[in-house]
Amino acid sequence: MPNDHWHETYRGTVFRWEVDANDHFTVAYYMTRFSDAARAMLHTLGVPAGTTVDCYIRYTHELRVGDLMHVSSAVIGVDAGGLTLGHRMLESTENALCTTVEHRLAVKLTPKQRRAAEAQKTAWDAPARERRPRPKTLDGFLDTTRDAVKADEVESGRLALSAAVHRFSAANGHLLAAFGLSPRYMRDNNRGFSTFEFQLGFEAGVRAGDPLAVRSALTHVGSSSMRILHVMTDERSGKRVATLEQSGVQLDLDARRPAALAPPLREQALKLLVSAR
Repeated sequence: MPNDHWHETYRGTVFRWEVDANDHFTVAYYMTRFSDAARAMLHTLGVPAGTTVDCYIRYTHELRVGDLMHVSSAVIGVDAGGLTLGHRMLESTENALCTTVEHRLAVKLTPKQRRAAEAQKTAWDAPARERRPRPKTLDGFLDTTRDAVKADEVESGRLALSAAVHRFSAANGHLLAAFGLSPRYMRDNNRGFSTFEFQLGFEAGVRAGDPLAVRSALTHVGSSSMRILHVMTDERSGKRVATLEQSGVQLDLDARRPAALAPPLREQALKLLVSAR
């Protein structure tokens, strides 16, 4: 299988307004870059626009305000339902790998388009996804976000990547605060939350005005690490719109390294754990 079909699909910078309370690039704006990269790659392949079904994302190196970055993309999978693209985001001045993405898109391909995509198929050597058991119900989940879909957030009948992740980021803040890792605590103790993995999936479509709610639960608590499952539903129909399994660590904002949770916070966090059984 050839490994030389990488295409540059984005080149830009981290703008001041795209930096979060952790003083690094906000995850929702990563999604905007990867959406742009996917569009560029589909254009290169000569295939129609697709809708995102699933993303597996590993964050390995943080980006700060003013940093320069570029994205390279390739086809890493082709099947009857569409394409899987691989994206690599790199910090441009040192060519340091920051993020890898397995981006699954539902797209209708003609036989000719499918053959052309298969000819571009490229080896993918990013970390393999770990499939973990998840809770079967929302028992024990907390209400963490509630709002309505805006017209400019809908792409091909689905919630845009960045729009979904903005909501999940807000949900993350509410869940952390539930066991004491609140914005005030983080400001007073110079702490933050840094994500290192996303497993993001989309199910039902949306329309402008649809009422959305996110419910969230802790599914793992380590010394500094946490894993959170967010479930977004349409409150009118009850259908699942999207899910996000988010893994991250408490961050020491001075050292830019993981920091152990204070014992009282960890004790409270353990009380909120929801089992996958």
